[in-house]
Amino acid sequence: MVPLLLVLLLAIILFGAGFAVKILWWVALAVLVVWLLGFLMRSTSTGGSRGRWYRW
Repeated sequence: MVPLLLVLLLAIILFGAGFAVKILWWVALAVLVVWLLGFLMRSTSTGGSRGRWYRW
């Protein structure tokens, strides 16, 4: 998580705050989609090696 924050800080310095907010929005959207997919896989699967990728 820390390298992501460092990249975001670098984007703020280089491109300005608007560009960094866009990056943060897309990252948050991607994290939400991955979390929802993991939640759906966990609720539908009965265990085993199929749904093992989402365990944090």
